[in-house]
Amino acid sequence: MSAEFGRRSGGQGRISQWLRGRRRTLMAEAADDANREELLLAAAGAGLPLAPAAYPSGYRCSCDRVGCPTPARHPVSFAWQTQSTTDSAQIERWARHQPQANFITATGMVHDVLDVPLEAGREALERLLASGIDVGPVAESGGDRMLFFTATRGTPEEEDEWWPCELDCHPETMDEHPGLRWHCRGSYVLVPPAQLPGDLAVTWLRGPEHPLPDPLTLLEILTDECARYMGTQPEHLAWPMRS
Repeated sequence: MSAEFGRRSGGQGRISQWLRGRRRTLMAEAADDANREELLLAAAGAGLPLAPAAYPSGYRCSCDRVGCPTPARHPVSFAWQTQSTTDSAQIERWARHQPQANFITATGMVHDVLDVPLEAGREALERLLASGIDVGPVAESGGDRMLFFTATRGTPEEEDEWWPCELDCHPETMDEHPGLRWHCRGSYVLVPPAQLPGDLAVTWLRGPEHPLPDPLTLLEILTDECARYMGTQPEHLAWPMRS
């Protein structure tokens, strides 16, 4: 009888341990979800319009596209430009109904993004801060790029004066443009926090509480460091059209 009791006690002990571990896991997941929502709402509160994006599914993308060229990096809706919003209630609904989803922010509305190689971005950020230049939000993306968030160039009086991002590259052809990328009208970037295949992520280095600077105040140092970085790369790599 004591042996049977011991077996039962041992089983109950293992179940209790499992339940305690499960509770800790659920509490950690709830904390992560709360932190995710908090960061997304902070970005929206800073004026960055957001829309849901795909997310990693193993080493693939959550979308149904075979051979997706930008896994977990693209919006889920073709109407992302009109769908993008800073409305906190809508963003909360999206975040809670799609707990795995990444989010993109549409550029060229309120803000632009200067997107540079990580190594060049680190050097540029150090120079900018040392020079006393106001630097806005900065994110590290996927372990190989750095994103400098700036004010947009503004709406010109003439529609023909727009320079859409597609003149440089489309978000799906970014790999062809390894140097400086200027995301403006017609483009988007992932906004932190975001997860990418291979346990990569998009995270803030400087959060959205920092005011958006004029892009021209950053451009000289960013282009200088990108040129230095590109000079160390193989000659076949192309330089983007933006100057």
